[in-house]
Amino acid sequence: MTREELKRAMVLDKWISGHLTETDVASALGISVRQAYRLKAKYVHGGAQVLAHQNRGRKPIHTLSDELKQRVADLYRGPYHGSNAVHYAELLQERENIKLSVSSVRRILIEHGLKLPRTRRSFVKTHRPRTRKPQAGMLWQIDSSPFAWLEDRGPSLTLHGIIDDATGEVLGAVFRPTETFEGYALAMMQALRSRGVPMALYSDRHTIFRSPQEALTLEQELAGETKPLSNFGKAVADLGITHIKALSPQAKGRIERLWQTFQDRLVIELRLLGVCSEQEANRVLPSLLKKHNRRFAVKPQQVESAYRPLPNELKLEHVFTRREIRKMGGGQTFSWNGKCYTPTPVKGLPLWEPKAVIEVRETMQGEVLIWHNNRAWICTETTRQAKPVANVANKKSEPATPRKPAADHPWRKGFTNTRFQRSIAR
Repeated sequence: MTREELKRAMVLDKWISGHLTETDVASALGISVRQAYRLKAKYVHGGAQVLAHQNRGRKPIHTLSDELKQRVADLYRGPYHGSNAVHYAELLQERENIKLSVSSVRRILIEHGLKLPRTRRSFVKTHRPRTRKPQAGMLWQIDSSPFAWLEDRGPSLTLHGIIDDATGEVLGAVFRPTETFEGYALAMMQALRSRGVPMALYSDRHTIFRSPQEALTLEQELAGETKPLSNFGKAVADLGITHIKALSPQAKGRIERLWQTFQDRLVIELRLLGVCSEQEANRVLPSLLKKHNRRFAVKPQQVESAYRPLPNELKLEHVFTRREIRKMGGGQTFSWNGKCYTPTPVKGLPLWEPKAVIEVRETMQGEVLIWHNNRAWICTETTRQAKPVANVANKKSEPATPRKPAADHPWRKGFTNTRFQRSIAR
């Protein structure tokens, strides 16, 4: 019996022996007088054992079986190791048809001596989270995260991704070996085709987003550019998107927090699917993003969207390109990557003038084109005209042609020293 139950037995004995009244008993036990009489009747007929809780020593009906607890622990030691309690509870319900609360899963793992990967923070965050934008499409955040996404089954990859600030929805993502312009361009193209054109884009100050050149070249000034931009920055400017470059990681904390979630959950999901290569990871990534958005995306504060429709005639492959300024040669050719190209002639349009300033673009598929008046001129590779080379080996030296001075040449006149003549005259 517990101390409280022993106290009840002692007080009831004193009441029965006449040392206490029913009012004293009710006050001492913290119960009503009516309840005190009921307790006395049970004690008189059943003894002290009736004061103990009747479920003591019994196994609760809703308790988890030892077999289930052992299975949950064994599964965590197997393919689900490294996942947190919340994610593990979701995976158990999704894949093993085991529905348990997060607290039950955490308690089972702790009882079996299994350490969870992350503990709760005991300190206060120094950076207050920025308020979300009220409308979807007002701000995108773009970044990449190099990580061992495939663990020891494959190479280390870099995940490029875009998240909407208002909803927390991941709009596009792609795996690449390193942080590249191609990875960001493919993620942007996915997001633009699925949602539309946003108002602003938030990124860091990587040279992919920011040109290292501080001054415009003469060709850029003639082309009408006002500030130096990288190839990615030019593509964003063509789409009419305001490009904001963050000065610290905390400024774009929404996507920085996304990488923590992905490194905690996406690694487990890729392991369960048996993904071992970059191609397989990109193939299953869209379905994993849909699952993530269903779990973590929120509704915006305002129903109205800030997206602008993407023009139907616009080809994003011609926007996210490598760009440089060139001059057209006299034979309607220009140089690019050590090769010679010529624009395909179009019926009804004049030829390019020699030394005309042109903007050459190269798509991610390797297609070279000239961009002029929001139109692409497809170019084809051609052979460069070979310059005649003089045969120096067989050339013999010849005597120079004799030269005769003219009749009025000063050399034919006699030399006269005027100063000497004057001295003699004196």
